[in-house]
This record gives sequence, C-alpha cells and structure tokens, in this order.
Amino acid sequence: MDEVNAEAATAGLDWLSTAGPLLVWVIVLSFVFIECALIVGLFLPGDSLLFAAGVVLAQHDVEGQAWALSAVALATAIVGNQVGYYIGRQTGTRFVARRGGRVLNQQNLDRARAFLDHRGFLAIVAARWIPWIRTLAPLIAGAAGMNARRFLVATTVGAILWVPTLVLIGYYAAGLLSAIPWLGTILVWGAVAFLVLGTGYGVWRYHQDIRRPVDDEPEAAAT
Repeated sequence: MDEVNAEAATAGLDWLSTAGPLLVWVIVLSFVFIECALIVGLFLPGDSLLFAAGVVLAQHDVEGQAWALSAVALATAIVGNQVGYYIGRQTGTRFVARRGGRVLNQQNLDRARAFLDHRGFLAIVAARWIPWIRTLAPLIAGAAGMNARRFLVATTVGAILWVPTLVLIGYYAAGLLSAIPWLGTILVWGAVAFLVLGTGYGVWRYHQDIRRPVDDEPEAAAT
C-alpha cells in the first residue's frame, strides 16, 4: 500500500492522503441519500461514487472503515428510499416530468412506471442497479400505493446487494493492484475523474431540465 501512496503522490494525487476518510464518509452518505430520496439524485453518479470511495479508502489502508462505510451507506440508502416513497405517496409524480427535458420527461417516467408495474417486488430490488430508475422507483411506488412493508423489504434487499458490493470491490481491487503501482494510479485517477466529471455534468443537466416547464400530461393511472 505504501507503493500505491507513493505513486499517487508522484502522479499528483497526494491530496487523497490529506483528504482523509472522514471526507469520503461525508460525500458518500450525502450523495447516497440524495440519489435515493430526491429527484436531483437522478443526475448523480451513485455507482461510480461508491466504487471510488472504496478506492480512496484503500489509499489509507483502512479496511475496517470500508466495511463500516458499507454498512452505514446501506442504511442511508434504505432511509433515502423511504423518504422518496413517502414523497411519492404525498405528492405523486405530477411535478417530475418536464416538457422537453432530456432526463426529466414523461417518457422516462412512463418507462420507469412500466418497469415497476411488470416486475413489482423484484423491480424495486433490481432498481438499485439502474441509475435513473433507482431514484424514480420509490417515488412511483409511493404514488402507486405499493404496500409500505413490501416496499421496505424490497428496497432493503436491493441496498444489501448494491452498496457493499461496489464499495468493497473498489477497496479490494485497489488493494490487489498495490503490486502494480502504475495500474493502481490509473484506477484512482479514473474513479475520481469519473466522479468529479459525472457530478459536474449531472448538476448541469439537472439545472437545464428543471428550468423547463412541468409537463401537464396526465399521470398514468396507478395500478
């Protein structure tokens, strides 16, 4: 691990050593909650964030923290989806679609609704691995009146399969590459660059879509 840190410093990534695991925790938990609870989360790179978090924690050689972050982020993902579910139950999805929106549009909303209608419980589990459906699923489930206990079980199973998998793959992949420092550095650069660029693009895209008028097409009937 010392070799990876030295290589990272040489490549200009020494800020990873000073950022500290605490910053990783703050960023990951904030992003996971937002992505699972709020519409703006549609535009955040949740998968790459979890993977990058594992990679950065590997630079600090804190295996225990990688496992602890997995557990806490898992709980955060569940709570976030519960918030999204109750928002959907209270407001429906009528304010989601934007006329001419690239992501926030009626077509994507209908596709997500159809995905949940056709697969039910398993759709909520699988939605964790489908970026934009991951954010829309709890909102639609709440609006459609899906049983709250059934939704909680499904979203918990999905979170268990999603969060720890990506964090720990990132952590142990970076650790395995410690014998090949240059490849480890590429992995770090790639994970961080994708996270930063993905977040920046997501914020810009959200700003572009949210400025468009609400699509006044009637919501599809909940089933």
